[in-house]
Amino acid sequence: MSKPSTPRGLDSAGKSLWSSVTDKYDLRVDELVVLEKACRASDRIAKMEAELEGSDFMVKGSMGQPVVNPLVAEIRAHEALVQRLLGGLKLPDDASASGAEQPRSTQARAAAQSRWAAAHGKGA
Repeated sequence: MSKPSTPRGLDSAGKSLWSSVTDKYDLRVDELVVLEKACRASDRIAKMEAELEGSDFMVKGSMGQPVVNPLVAEIRAHEALVQRLLGGLKLPDDASASGAEQPRSTQARAAAQSRWAAAHGKGA
């Protein structure tokens, strides 16, 4: 399968994420859509972090009180979004992709999923 082209309009953070995933894995069309959303969110994170660097960490709130710059919460929300999107792709851990032994937590998760599937008639 050929490597999908990088979506238009991505900045460096998004392009880097796109390449790091598509260089290793062949994704379905629906997974590419999810990856593109994660890449665009990564670009927004980079822009917000750059904006925050040039701003005060504490700013005036609506009543003149000091509050944390709203960019901090927005960055955190976007980081969580990227994590959810990439987690939804269910990409194999690097250890399992390279054939190395999986970490214990990954083995335990796989075993639990196998037991659940067998108990619910979802076994292969």
